[in-house]
Amino acid sequence: MQITAAVSRGPSPAPTLERLELDDPRAGEMRVRLVATGICHTDLHEHPGRRAPHPIVLGHEGAGVVEALGPDMRGFAVGDHVILSGSSCGECCSCREGRVTYCDHTMALCFGGQRVDGSTALSCSGESVHSHFFGQSSFATHAVVPERTAVRVDKSLPLEKLGPLACGVITGAGGMIEALKVGFGASVAIFGTGSVGLSAVMAARLVGAEQIVAVDINPARLELALELGATHAINSADPDAAAQIRAVTGRGVDFTFNTTTVGEVHTMALDVLAMNGTAGFVAAPLGDWAPAMFPLLGGGRQLRGILGGDAAPRLFLPRLIEYWRQGRFPFDRLLTFYPFADIARAFDDIHHGRAIKPVLLIGDSA
Repeated sequence: MQITAAVSRGPSPAPTLERLELDDPRAGEMRVRLVATGICHTDLHEHPGRRAPHPIVLGHEGAGVVEALGPDMRGFAVGDHVILSGSSCGECCSCREGRVTYCDHTMALCFGGQRVDGSTALSCSGESVHSHFFGQSSFATHAVVPERTAVRVDKSLPLEKLGPLACGVITGAGGMIEALKVGFGASVAIFGTGSVGLSAVMAARLVGAEQIVAVDINPARLELALELGATHAINSADPDAAAQIRAVTGRGVDFTFNTTTVGEVHTMALDVLAMNGTAGFVAAPLGDWAPAMFPLLGGGRQLRGILGGDAAPRLFLPRLIEYWRQGRFPFDRLLTFYPFADIARAFDDIHHGRAIKPVLLIGDSA
């Protein structure tokens, strides 16, 4: 069928809308009509072509309505409302243990731009266009997605708000609850107050952390962090920022959670840990950076990489939705909505920090 999609090709500030051909869903796949999709910093990084092949349709925070099913599909029905998450194989040791974000084939399935057999679902005048980015390629009016990518949700929920739950929000909230297991009375410093960091702030408050320190250079974001549950806000540009963080407890914090790619911030996130503390990070530092090993050894500290919040979407996303329904997890305060045709403006706004979580409105849920 003919669809409209935002395609990343060569040097340009943002993907551009094109008419493409979309294949019918194959065995184990479904076609989803997109209602909305969030824009993540991973989309910004991949648009110029860092890991994923080009041309490609990016987008991996989609939400929509199931429109058609491939052969032998039994878990979903036409008309189901779904959130789209990352892709996984379902067969490796990590998948069998429910740790789908660490699937043995994550890189190929999420960044490969194709099905396992090497085919793509998209084309333009006979030219193949890469698809299946994170199992979805949701910068489009429609997408063909593997069954494992979709999470069914109640039809009464506002689909236009839900897509970001499956990447940015689950990474921050899952990082607190599932990966680091921050508990009642704990202390945590969260570096970076974008959608991931602010989701971590809300989750830390949800589980009863006693000291929640938001760290950033943006005063407006720090103010929002305080509104969402942070107990302290510290500007990381201050020369004594690390000392300020340690002073919150007098001994350093139990956990740090780093959403930035800045080497100096990674160093600070280790420096402010208390004895036996854990530094979680969701983005690798740019440049030539290495941790100081003796403080890790001498303090019994840990450096912990976290993908997707360590959370299984089909189990964790319904929890986040219920917390939101109860008024305890107001993730929708992070969202700014844009018409699909304004994708270039949305890309520019997230790149320059004018929007925390842009969401492209693509269709309706009827």
